[in-house]
Amino acid sequence: MNTQTPQAAAAVSDSDDLLQDLVHANHILFDEGVLDAFGHVSVRHPDRPDRFLLARNMAPGLVRAEDIIEFELDGTPVDADGRKVYLERFIHGEIYRARPDVMAVVHSHSPSVVPFSAVKSTPLRPMCHMSGFIGEGAPIFEIRDVAGDATDLLIRNAPLGESLAHSLGDNNVVLMRGHGATVTGPTLKQAVYRAVYVEVNARLQADALRLGPVEYLTPGEAKTAMEMIEGQVERPWQLWKQRAQARR
Repeated sequence: MNTQTPQAAAAVSDSDDLLQDLVHANHILFDEGVLDAFGHVSVRHPDRPDRFLLARNMAPGLVRAEDIIEFELDGTPVDADGRKVYLERFIHGEIYRARPDVMAVVHSHSPSVVPFSAVKSTPLRPMCHMSGFIGEGAPIFEIRDVAGDATDLLIRNAPLGESLAHSLGDNNVVLMRGHGATVTGPTLKQAVYRAVYVEVNARLQADALRLGPVEYLTPGEAKTAMEMIEGQVERPWQLWKQRAQARR
């Protein structure tokens, strides 16, 4: 006999849906050219805010539901069962620890974004209404400031993750010099949207800079545009999900 209450059944269903959305997020980010064989996306645990969900160490485009592992915020896997985990899981855990408002994190080596991480005289700023979430500009995390000038640039431990979270501050995006970017969101779908459009914005900004001085969004425009566009995040999510599924 099934003694599960309707509330418990709903909670299980919601958790299963989120798990499947995390699988879709991996596939979408791969298909949209944000992730390749590297990079990762996580979501905060729906019932345990002191934990998060992240795939095992593998190419994002191949992730399935059974590849998802639960982690403590310190990066300790709860249920790895011998599976290899991502070295840079500390990016996720330390941002979740520092930012209770963040529910999802994407770390990528997004190709159009990386140049802005290395050219500090030209900050990544929102130049179109789809990227208002960049706000007044994306800060850059400089690993040399905390770990010297002979690292592999990877966030391979909790202190480096904490330093990255500090550089992120209250922003939605932080660049990582010579490495990539980390994007956050109040929902998984918003984080995926932002990861896609930070790449789009970087490409457009580089193109615009070749033409002349760029008129960037004002802080007010960025905030208003973000609120308007991200209220419709289900629209691109469904398109991207269907396209990703069709390619499998």
